[in-house]
Amino acid sequence: QVQLVESGGGLVQAGGSLRLSCAAPGRTFSGYAMGWFRQAPGKEREFVAAIGWSATETIYADSVKGRFTISRDHAKNTLYLQMNSLKPEDTAVYYCAAGAGRTTGWAIDYGYWGQGTQVTVSS
Repeated sequence: QVQLVESGGGLVQAGGSLRLSCAAPGRTFSGYAMGWFRQAPGKEREFVAAIGWSATETIYADSVKGRFTISRDHAKNTLYLQMNSLKPEDTAVYYCAAGAGRTTGWAIDYGYWGQGTQVTVSS
């Protein structure tokens, strides 16, 4: 079964930065869009950011625009999420996902998911 493996989560103070990574050991998602979603305790999973295969197309949730940057490195087969100016409300489990279709913010468009990495932002 294809796996996506996230890393880079942790505990950070408000205003700090973290960089999440998502690797796909043994699999290249050629032509796939990839995205980041997050889920806070007691809340539904929500879209964070997505990037197309060519990396020329990126979309962001309004709540993270200007603070988060999504990128991908085809040579390393890795997806990244650079998170700056973190806020306590960014606290959540962050999931990466891959989808064979368009670059969208809809979880239903992504067929492959990782197990998630915890990000906790203290005030």
